[in-house]
Amino acid sequence: MQAQPLIAVADVEAASLWYQAVLGARSGHGGPDYEQLMFEGRMILQLHRWGVHEHPHIGSQDEAGRGNGAVLWFWTDDFDDAVDRAAVIEATVLEGPQENRSAQHREIWLRDRDGYVVVIAGPYGDVGM
Repeated sequence: MQAQPLIAVADVEAASLWYQAVLGARSGHGGPDYEQLMFEGRMILQLHRWGVHEHPHIGSQDEAGRGNGAVLWFWTDDFDDAVDRAAVIEATVLEGPQENRSAQHREIWLRDRDGYVVVIAGPYGDVGM
């Protein structure tokens, strides 16, 4: 089994470019309504435009608290490259980069264009490097 999270966004194409830049992912579908972001042949995230295709369980763009209690968490072997990519696009940094000694890795907490919290974490044992 593999998770394939889907988030609703205001502008799929702009969100896709943001995630491609930060995660080093590529477009697997493309288009204004829906996107699949791919990394090494696997889908790692789906983007869906608010209000299209009548999916009632996605929620509403008008509701407050988008993503409240949920964090999009990505693990990578190339943590330093991911931090550099986030800096290049001037991503909003909430915390870090920092060491998380409890989890034994480094991490950076970001906010994406739609307000979702995104964490990029390095591999286990990555502290003190």
